[in-house]
Amino acid sequence: MSIKLNFNEELKKMILAGVGATAVTMEKAEEIVNYCVEKGELTVEQGKVMNEELKRNVKDAVSQQHSKFTKEVKPKVDDILGSMEDLTAEEIKAVKDKIKAMEDKGSDSTDDDAK
Repeated sequence: MSIKLNFNEELKKMILAGVGATAVTMEKAEEIVNYCVEKGELTVEQGKVMNEELKRNVKDAVSQQHSKFTKEVKPKVDDILGSMEDLTAEEIKAVKDKIKAMEDKGSDSTDDDAK
């Protein structure tokens, strides 16, 4: 059962990371628009229109990703987790070991990226 909770938590973290990246992108785009307005390259009205368009596009993108996750990814994850209910203790240990190895490999590549 703990595998299910951890796996769902990790999926939530991935989704939130995507939403966060989208929000940061939107903020940076707004900064650029505001900078262009300040420099006179865009009128204030054009800047407002562009900012509203950016917000709408981000909202649409987040909505599409959430919908895609709900329709495509979550059912597959639920199927995988459901199939794990019949595993023996030995098979569960093997799955845990495989996940641990993948986590270790992922943290190793993150460490390499930081160097």
